[in-house]
Amino acid sequence: MRCFNLPGPIQLPQATGLTLLEQDFESVLAAIPSGYGEGVYEGLRYGVTVRKSRDGKRTTLFARALAGGDFVSFNLYRLRSGEDSLRPCEMPAEKVVAFVLGYVPDLPKA
Repeated sequence: MRCFNLPGPIQLPQATGLTLLEQDFESVLAAIPSGYGEGVYEGLRYGVTVRKSRDGKRTTLFARALAGGDFVSFNLYRLRSGEDSLRPCEMPAEKVVAFVLGYVPDLPKA
């Protein structure tokens, strides 16, 4: 899967300048467990793989509707400047943000 270079990255500034949406995006993304899991988004079941680098500077997410037909994919980079750079793969950033905010992972099996 190829990530298109956008005219400029979507910046999610750190620290005090975060909007409520950006805070929600970062906290919800951080709560999605690394590795493979399944859950629901807009009434459809998705398989989701999240990879987080050991140094915490890169997060990737790939999700595919289990019934087929839809996927979500992006990379999130933490830059030296302290800002985050969201790089959606072949889709608008709005789709990525909506998915992360609306995705409900299954509860862990006991």
